[in-house]
Amino acid sequence: MARSSPMDKHTLVKHLRTTFGEVVAVTGDGTNDAPALHEADIGLAMGIAGTEVAKESADVIILDDNFSTIVTVAKWGRSVYINIQKFVQFQLTVNVVALIVNFSSACLTGNAPLTAVQLLWVNMIMDTLGALALATEPPNDDLMKRSPVGRKGNFISNVMWRNILGQSVYQFMIIWILQTRGKTFFHLDGSDADLILNTLIFNSFVFCQVFNEISSREMEKINVLEGILNNHVFVAVLSCTVIFQIVIVEFLGTFASTCPLTLQQWFVSICLGFLTMPIAAALKLIPVGSI
Repeated sequence: MARSSPMDKHTLVKHLRTTFGEVVAVTGDGTNDAPALHEADIGLAMGIAGTEVAKESADVIILDDNFSTIVTVAKWGRSVYINIQKFVQFQLTVNVVALIVNFSSACLTGNAPLTAVQLLWVNMIMDTLGALALATEPPNDDLMKRSPVGRKGNFISNVMWRNILGQSVYQFMIIWILQTRGKTFFHLDGSDADLILNTLIFNSFVFCQVFNEISSREMEKINVLEGILNNHVFVAVLSCTVIFQIVIVEFLGTFASTCPLTLQQWFVSICLGFLTMPIAAALKLIPVGSI
């Protein structure tokens, strides 16, 4: 098609987009390529050899005129798309669990285990820190082995729904068991029993999110620790989350409605959170469609 007339190129691109529903990318450098560049979903023009008309009609300008640069563009584009999917998966899990726990507890017992300040901290983990951690994952070569996302592809895939629902069920069950059997298990009695139990629920919930954030690094691969130390932002975010959680529980009792926990209670909270990782690995073994 390189030496075809401008309208032939335009017709080909138009039919690929409309009749076949494909996502079409076109490269060009001449004035006669302008109609096809404008019609395509993604028009790529050459920055050095390309004419001004071609550059104005294109979406992306390849400054070095090196065709292999398109591979880098595609790799980073896929990386951004998948990183957003990871963040949305993590965010929906936190939202679903927090909403169900507080709503069901308020309806059945008359009080919610998570206070407004605690939910605000969870929201910070979910939105600000979670976005920083998961959105800064660098691209890797495996991204180019994935099938491209079609025009009608769902942003929240079946894989994401599987991970979200599996994690949500586990976290809800853990918090509900703690709420109903926690006093008996930890031998809590006295006037501060409810405060200790709610602090334990809050601590366990936060550590579930910490380990779920690690599991969210990969939506389909079981090995989620590969290359984790190379992402310094991710490590820094996790470290800050854990440090601030310790400060909130141990030192900000009046402000956050918490009380200091014993080493046994800390150990149980961290273990309950850590269990989200093997559960996430088991969930990834369940086959689902890629749509």
